[in-house]
Amino acid sequence: MSVNTSLAGASNYVLQEAISALTDEAYTTARKLSSTGIVGSNPDIDTSTETFIGQIRWNKPLNPVINVASLTDATDGTPTTTAQDYLKYIKTLRTHGARKVNMQQVVTQQDGLAKVSRDFSETRAQDEHNAILSVLRGVALSEALNGAAAASGSTGLGGQTFDNDPADKRYGFYVDLGNNKLITDATSAVQGAARAEGFLQALGKAYKDYEPEYAYLVCSPETMASLRSANLVDSDRVQDGNIMFNTLFQGKLRLIQTRATQGFSTAELTKINTGVGVDITGPKTSFIVLPGALAMEGLSVPVPTEIERVAKSYKGGGTTDIWYRWGYVLAPAGYDWIGPENAFPSDADYVKAVEGDTAKTLATVASATLASTTGIWSRKFSSALSLGILPVFHA
Repeated sequence: MSVNTSLAGASNYVLQEAISALTDEAYTTARKLSSTGIVGSNPDIDTSTETFIGQIRWNKPLNPVINVASLTDATDGTPTTTAQDYLKYIKTLRTHGARKVNMQQVVTQQDGLAKVSRDFSETRAQDEHNAILSVLRGVALSEALNGAAAASGSTGLGGQTFDNDPADKRYGFYVDLGNNKLITDATSAVQGAARAEGFLQALGKAYKDYEPEYAYLVCSPETMASLRSANLVDSDRVQDGNIMFNTLFQGKLRLIQTRATQGFSTAELTKINTGVGVDITGPKTSFIVLPGALAMEGLSVPVPTEIERVAKSYKGGGTTDIWYRWGYVLAPAGYDWIGPENAFPSDADYVKAVEGDTAKTLATVASATLASTTGIWSRKFSSALSLGILPVFHA
């Protein structure tokens, strides 16, 4: 016989008159991205800087001026100039805590904080996964505004094509397959690898002659089922760290299966398409991500674990609080943080737009044509071929 206790200090327990073994229900949250190869480190990120942000700088590629020597023309040759650029990254801090009423253990025979402490690693891993997914979506928004609006400063020209200039920011770094699926339906004329033409086109359009040796495909269970039905999943798997990946095309694409929402809602896509550029017609989103495309560096947090006891509460029975604190820098390669620099960002902040100088959710952007609106992650690398996060819009 079981009964829910009505004691305020132990109201979340089901107590049994006949005691049995107690087990934990398994976590069934979405498969996590934080332990995959899309996350790497960047030695140029300095987590010990003052303020909320830090900077990375680099020498830009040369644009050499080649002169033709002359024995008759005394005009000075034109020298080649060099240039540097920099981007900003932002720190974030997270906390997680719980409280127990000390005397509840007399009734429940359980330590009210044991479950929280035991599962802290799951809590932190889930937080990191959520943050990574938010950054992916934030980068997708920034690039969508480049191609579908005028975030680059000029009217967007859509996504990547086989022959666009990778240095032209009017082309967002994404591929829009429109009403075509990543894995097309089988017909008498379309079988096997031909059904994956969407994948191959996306890679070719985005990276052109710089196509990577391998990449990660963040896909939904629906896409995974289509891949299996087309018999495209390799029989051999690839081990990356302590994870075994299913792959496509002899390891070309390593599959990260997750049910986590990757794309934009119908309302968000409608808002994006109010821009003056080329509309995005693919309603769903998958990501092709290069190894280490997101740099994550942990912060050294003062008092990462703290316990507080209040002896006098509950008529002297007392309470115990436990709090965990952790932090990190999460920086997508080639992108500059242009959001607020006076607070730690939340997951929602990673997906915001910037209108004028104000960070907003996409839904609250006032301009009907997205004028003066950019993503919170601004592309800083001069060539899109150096970027590592490719959103693919598809049916």
